[in-house]
Parts: sequence; C-alpha cells; structure tokens
Amino acid sequence: MNIKEMKLFTRKLNEMKDFYGDVLNLTIIKENQQAFTVRIGSTNLSFHKGDFESAPVYHVAINIPENKLVEAKEWISSKVNLNREEEDDEVYFEDWNAHAIYFEDPAGNILEFIARHNLNNRNEQPFSSLDLLNISEVGVVADEVIPLARILNEKGIPNFRPDGEGFTPVGDEHGLLIMVKTGRRWFFSNRFATFYPFEVLIEGIGWLKFTSRNHVVSGVNES
Repeated sequence: MNIKEMKLFTRKLNEMKDFYGDVLNLTIIKENQQAFTVRIGSTNLSFHKGDFESAPVYHVAINIPENKLVEAKEWISSKVNLNREEEDDEVYFEDWNAHAIYFEDPAGNILEFIARHNLNNRNEQPFSSLDLLNISEVGVVADEVIPLARILNEKGIPNFRPDGEGFTPVGDEHGLLIMVKTGRRWFFSNRFATFYPFEVLIEGIGWLKFTSRNHVVSGVNES
C-alpha cells in the first residue's frame, strides 16, 4: 500500500516549515500562508494551519533503507534529541523484522525512522534526506479499533497483523494505517493518543478522510 499524499494540521506552521525544510533538509514544493508541502521520497506531506483547542499530535513513520539505521541515527541525532523508552533510544521489532528510532518535531508529532529488513531497499551511499524513502505509517486514533479496521478492510486494505482491541495495523510494509485506542500511550513518548483529523491519498484506493472523533472514513477518487 503506497501512501502518495498526507495532509496533517498544526498550530505551528512557521516552525514546522523551518524544521522540515532546514533540519530534515526536505524540499518544500508548495507553500502559502495557510499550508506547506514537503516531498518525503515518494510521499507528499502537507501541514495546514489548524485551529484546535489543543495542539494536534500525530504519529508518522518514514521508511529508510533497511541497512541504514546506524547512519540514520547518527544523522538525525546531530539535529534533534532522540526519544527514549526507559534507557533505549532504538528498538528491534522481532515480529516485523525492523529496527526503529523516534524523535519529535516542533509540534510534538512523534516521528519514526524505520528500517524494514524484509524490504529490498539497501543503499550503499552515505545517508542523507534522500534516504527518507516514503511515509510508511500514520497513527489512526479510534474509540473502537476493530470496527474501524473492518471499514478499511472493506475499502481494500487488509490487516497487516491480527485484530487487537488496542492496536491493529492495516496495509503492508510500504504503507500502514496504525489504529490505536484513544488514550493509548504512543511508544517512545510520554504522549497519549488523541484523535485529530487528517487525510491520506492511497494509490489505487483514493483519498481517505478521517474527519471527526467518531472516526468516519470517506473515500474519494484520486485526482
């Protein structure tokens, strides 16, 4: 499942533009007073100014070459502080055969670089922002996880792992919607899952809009 575009919201538009452009060295391909868009490999990521009672916080993972975790960790830790889980600043997911590191942007979004060893994407060049291959995960916060999984299954997105009431991923290693129950602590952070609206454009499926805390999902054709 390929995530072609993603639209998130923020109350810190200028700080976010500086971070994604200057710190992560990503190309800003579009901007105005209300939004900006950066290119992350094969995914376009847009942040739009949003007026919410609390600041929106999302979880987003970015695929990197499967052999590049050490270099990626050195690269990003020279720019920001890595998040920790107890004493660890990286994790190996045995069930997913993947290593990951976590950090936050100025809005507090939990960002993840993940090296999925089952993917054939090795790269022998020195690590740079060009090794940020695509957005491969976004967290979807739901009061009831499994019913939302069924809706997405019906739209053609299969489960990646079996249903869980607190955590159910759908999609594949190229792109996943990670559904978590409201209030669940995001891994490698002290933040708890709260719903904020967002949109994703999935290749072959179209736009999926998560627009309310009731998690109504509507799909429209790609454009």
